Amino acid sequence: MKAITFLISVSCFAACGKSSSGADSGPGPKPAPADFSFSYWTIDNIPAQTIYYDVKRQPVIRFKLPARLDRSTVNASVALKEKQGNAVTAQLSYELDDSMLVIRAAEPLKFFTRYTIDVAGTLKTGDGGKLKSPVQLQLVTSLDSSDKFPRISDDDLLTRVQQQTFRYFWDFAHPVSGMARDRNTSGDIVTTGGTGFGIMAIIVGTHRKFITREAALARVAKITGFLQNAQRIKGAFSHWINGATGAIVPFSAKDNGADVVETAFLMQGLLTARQYFNGADAVETALRANINQLWQDVQWDWFTRNNENVLYWHYSNEFNWDMNLRVRGWNECLITYVLAAASPAHSIPKEVYTQGWADNGNICNNASYYDLLLPLGPAMGGPLFFSHYSFLGLNPNGLSDAWGNYQQQVTNHSLINYKHAVANPNKYFGYSAQCWGFTASDIPDGYAASSPTNDLGVIAPTAALSSFPYTPDESMAALKFFYYVLGDKLFKEYGFADAFSLNAGWFADSFIAIDQGPIIVMIENHRSKLIWDLFMSCPEVKAGLQKLGFHGPGI
Repeated sequence: MKAITFLISVSCFAACGKSSSGADSGPGPKPAPADFSFSYWTIDNIPAQTIYYDVKRQPVIRFKLPARLDRSTVNASVALKEKQGNAVTAQLSYELDDSMLVIRAAEPLKFFTRYTIDVAGTLKTGDGGKLKSPVQLQLVTSLDSSDKFPRISDDDLLTRVQQQTFRYFWDFAHPVSGMARDRNTSGDIVTTGGTGFGIMAIIVGTHRKFITREAALARVAKITGFLQNAQRIKGAFSHWINGATGAIVPFSAKDNGADVVETAFLMQGLLTARQYFNGADAVETALRANINQLWQDVQWDWFTRNNENVLYWHYSNEFNWDMNLRVRGWNECLITYVLAAASPAHSIPKEVYTQGWADNGNICNNASYYDLLLPLGPAMGGPLFFSHYSFLGLNPNGLSDAWGNYQQQVTNHSLINYKHAVANPNKYFGYSAQCWGFTASDIPDGYAASSPTNDLGVIAPTAALSSFPYTPDESMAALKFFYYVLGDKLFKEYGFADAFSLNAGWFADSFIAIDQGPIIVMIENHRSKLIWDLFMSCPEVKAGLQKLGFHGPGI
């Protein structure tokens, strides 16, 4: 594959003006030396730019002066260094009657490493003129495209990724509650929605024989036992919970109460577990009863805020409805309305879905991007988690309602995302048919929801890998690049790190539950449809989809 390189920032300067003298008045004072700027520079014959990519390991760097240079000033004025400041031995030569300075590294530079070339103002021409302003070029050498791990079959590679990612939810689970920590630096903070994804991951791990059924049963029973005693409001859980005590942990200043969307993600996982652990023995029977109680306790209809025809995302005993965020589509929250309609004890009427989620049809898009029709949602589809979180359990294949075809929605959303990376309109280094995927993730110095309309130069592995059921060929190409080419820069203890930017030379050191979970679950849906089949077998889910006007296989 084509080698890849890094950032280079360059300072450009105007050509120096030539001084002139007046009429010939005979001998006079000697004119002062003319200070200068470089006429131009090139790296491997590419003329001066603000960014250089794919720089060879032994690049040829040329600086053109407007006059002959003073060789005696060169060694003290030119420095080639690694980003960390380590000096690199450079070979210097001269062309064009000493008006061209040529710099080469004495030894091949390291792969995918940032270097700087500094030319100080002490550089002089033969007549004593000085460089007007120092120049610094930054360059990054090409990516090593060789395999970092041994080649294995595609099927074995999928298993390898699932097994390593599974460790986040198994090995790194909170020791008291068994729930998923929000991220690898969260301590006692566990995540409600991420635990729902994690429960599904545990079922996948059992199916793939990473753990025994007995061990999985014990862990899910531990989680449900903890949840029964955790703090709830109207049966709903908060976004974050203290994994040791069960107390609500505020997600933000006023978000210190119930979160109906996170609760829906959790219930999606619990209902999947209920369908999986279907044995007649006492332990599995008790688990199903506990899950049913947690499920029936959620007062979905109460979150319509005095019977409005829309669900509200948050409620706090302290701040009541102050967050005032209506759950409207298109986004990751479809599962919230499906489960609210499916509730055996606190169901919402169809009007809440029609007027709230679908906004009486304003959910529709029906525009084309890259020649792909997008039935729903914002321009270009938004971040890819919109097509993942609700569809860990909901099977979009053949699924439709009055507003759209969901198989077309999630497939074209993923392909638009892919084609945006291939087109790369922002010219970010590293994007390709093998390197794509935009969703909510960590970014350098922060967190953002990346998408084709909010492209920050950051790729999140979960975006492409969780799209495996929709774009199997494109996702496999991305997986092979992430695993074989980026190697251990990206694939680590708990699977793929959260995100990276080849453009910025940055790799996250974080793992986040809501990004790791969809990878293992959606790869399994691609391979066996296991989680889709389990969740869609819930009689309540079928009834809820029917109530909202959905059509599809088995509904």
